[in-house]
Amino acid sequence: TAMPWFSMTKLVTATAAVRLAERGVLDLDAPVAALVPALRSLRPAAWAGQASCRHLLQHTSGLANPVPLRWIHPAEEEGPGLATLVTGLLRTHGRLHFPPGSRSSYSNLGVLVLGRAIEVAAASGFESVVADEVLRPLRLEQTGFHPTPGCPAATGYHPRFSPLRVLLPRWVIGRASGRWLGLRPFLVDGQPYGGLVGPAEAAARFLRMHLRDGELDGTRIISSRAAQGMRRITARGDRYDLGLGWYVPSALRARDPGYVEHLGGGAGFHCLMRLYESREVGVVVMGNSTRFDVDAVADLVFESST
Repeated sequence: TAMPWFSMTKLVTATAAVRLAERGVLDLDAPVAALVPALRSLRPAAWAGQASCRHLLQHTSGLANPVPLRWIHPAEEEGPGLATLVTGLLRTHGRLHFPPGSRSSYSNLGVLVLGRAIEVAAASGFESVVADEVLRPLRLEQTGFHPTPGCPAATGYHPRFSPLRVLLPRWVIGRASGRWLGLRPFLVDGQPYGGLVGPAEAAARFLRMHLRDGELDGTRIISSRAAQGMRRITARGDRYDLGLGWYVPSALRARDPGYVEHLGGGAGFHCLMRLYESREVGVVVMGNSTRFDVDAVADLVFESST
């Protein structure tokens, strides 16, 4: 059953960026404004000129994090192009909050900018790059940025009396079922930060590749050094301590055994991908309600596997 990966998609975006960097297609440490000129409109201009793809991966760019609750469109319609979306959002949120690299603050907008930089560097659309560099090599045939034939889509459910309901577009509200509202099929605007759709089995296969330091079934996606580097936490923040794509909740940085993870939360669905490097165990949890105790489920899975 296919579900939106939401922000778990960021791990795939990060993996694609690192793969391109290893081939010399993308420079993670060069100023990203050379690839995304709209960044030059940000203020202060001196800060904007310092931002790199590595800053975007680590959420240390200083970019704002606008609430993406309405960044969706009906599944049967086309969403906005990435270049148009990024340019519009940078125009609306035109001030950096801190100098790049000085601290970490989570930003969906930053990952959208990274996706646009990937497009320009690879001279191809973001969806095609991710398919060519990650999805097809890993044989994730039922995962992509649109529903795939033969993989039924789950219906998402949102609490009927949640105040967040009023922030959702009216067209997405479906039939009520007890204390839940069913949501009509939708896709996310801006694929790089949260647009993948697919089954938990595909997410688990992607996670196995990272558990094996970048290789699965004889296919190497990224080098062992790069896979380990992605998990290395180098930027501390108030909510998350960041590597490249992976993070650790700041409140749990001393937990034993330690792990890196990425949540994927949004209206109707809640997901988690977690990797316990010292135990060589990975956990994927995907559920079709806006909120449930995903940590309790993940802990149960981990305990049953060790």
